[in-house]
Amino acid sequence: MDARCNGYGGDDSRGCHAKSTVYKLDKALYGLNQAPRAWYDTLSEFLTSNKYIRGKIDNTLFFKKKAGNIILVQIYVDDIIFGATDPSMCDEFANLMSTHYEMSMMGELSFFLGLQVKQTKEGIFINQSKYTKDLLKKFGFESCSPMKTPMAPPLKLDSDPNGNSINITEYRGMIGSLLYLTASRPDIMFSTCPCARFQADPKESHLYVVKRIFRYRKGTPDLGLWYPKDSGFDLIGYSDSDFAGSKLDRKSTTGSCQLLGGKLVSWSSKKQHSVSTSTVEAEYVAAGSCCAQILWMKNQLQDYDKQFTQVPILCDNSSAIAIANNPVLHSRSKHIDIRYHFIRDHISKGDIELHFIPTKYQLADLFTKPLDEARFNFLVGELGMINLS
Repeated sequence: MDARCNGYGGDDSRGCHAKSTVYKLDKALYGLNQAPRAWYDTLSEFLTSNKYIRGKIDNTLFFKKKAGNIILVQIYVDDIIFGATDPSMCDEFANLMSTHYEMSMMGELSFFLGLQVKQTKEGIFINQSKYTKDLLKKFGFESCSPMKTPMAPPLKLDSDPNGNSINITEYRGMIGSLLYLTASRPDIMFSTCPCARFQADPKESHLYVVKRIFRYRKGTPDLGLWYPKDSGFDLIGYSDSDFAGSKLDRKSTTGSCQLLGGKLVSWSSKKQHSVSTSTVEAEYVAAGSCCAQILWMKNQLQDYDKQFTQVPILCDNSSAIAIANNPVLHSRSKHIDIRYHFIRDHISKGDIELHFIPTKYQLADLFTKPLDEARFNFLVGELGMINLS
């Protein structure tokens, strides 16, 4: 549903019908930075006046409960997504909005912010196949041979100062397009991030890696995330690190992912801010980052009436787990004092728990390093990525 104010002023927000009256426009809101906020303030006041409750954590979420049912209304600028446990509540909301604003009702959600959403009786499938095919055409990869993985191990990029420079504008366009695709394609998250670090002075060696990602996309244009119905609602996190993975500055790479009901909802691949002196430290810092994301998700889910305690975070380094649970100051962690106490504090409060998991089943491994084809395909499948077509 696309909800927009029609731009008329006066007490009657549906428009002025007096033919003898002319409104003078003092300032155009559309296109200005303050336009989304002005629209949000107006819509927020309208919804709260009709007994909708604004989310305490997510202020763009509004909900209303009635007779054991709930309707959720999510706002993104002038677009609104809503759903309810009772279809009559959706009809009630649509009628309410139509009486006060000019709206275009788009029906069941199928396309939103570049994401294609397919809803079936078995679940929901999200992908970006149309955008992928448009990019392949735009950058001339329609007839290329596909690759089975986005990056070949053990590739480690550096600045390549002696390499041949390439067109910066084209390179940045390719990187920006790939970063947008990571919204539904966690399988290219790690391979895209290292390439994005060389946008100031890209070389042919960097472009070669980017082209491989596009060739991988050529072979998997319809791959997406599958969320089956009735899959549960358990929250769990996976944390991993690639020690000194950056060839340029020897910083480690943090990889983490969070699953809700066993299905991927959040993922991250990021170079750590400081150089780690050991594998244990790198894994410990990664666990702290995953903990922060878990805490944020716990707070977000409170608006959906979901409470979580002792959320498990799975780590494949037993030494990092021991440091987090050991109340004695350890020489390995005395120089990472803040992060050390941060994760330990939340473990002692019962917010999270650190558990060991064998590296073979560490799903966050996909976000820390290039993998061979067998390992890569295994993790992609475990994360719930399929080709629905």
